[in-house]
Amino acid sequence: MTQPSRHRWRWLVGRGLFFSLLLMPLAARATPASFQDIEESLTCQCGCGLTVHSCNHLQCGSALPLREEIREQMKLGKDKEAILAYFSAKYGEKILSSPTTSGFNLVAWITPFALLGVGGVFVAIVVVRWSSRGQATPHDTVAPPRPAGSTPYEQILEKELKEFDS
Repeated sequence: MTQPSRHRWRWLVGRGLFFSLLLMPLAARATPASFQDIEESLTCQCGCGLTVHSCNHLQCGSALPLREEIREQMKLGKDKEAILAYFSAKYGEKILSSPTTSGFNLVAWITPFALLGVGGVFVAIVVVRWSSRGQATPHDTVAPPRPAGSTPYEQILEKELKEFDS
């Protein structure tokens, strides 16, 4: 790979990382929430480890009352963020199925993306280095082979091999 194309490649990777970090907040913007969205955002407290929507216990002692509370909060005209804040204040942050995007919990959101970005850059660097190794340059010439027996050690070896064969 020539120097200008390597520079271009680095420029493209840098711009890609920049724009992906720039667009992340747009992907997380608020949208109108449905009953199911709110159910998916809350963890069932019966011990199953699933969301309120996915709880597979019939007549679950936790999911059924939580669903009723969600309906009541939606009847009051609250949006998803307000309803989740209500449940978080009432039951604690453990009821949320995903960590909040504030304080130390922000690390839980950023770390996977940061590690993915670092890993991608590492793989790209390795690929560029491996691909540049295979290309021959004009100054990478192979020395012509020397005739056998050109050094004193090779002459002694040839003599010993001839004596060994006979």
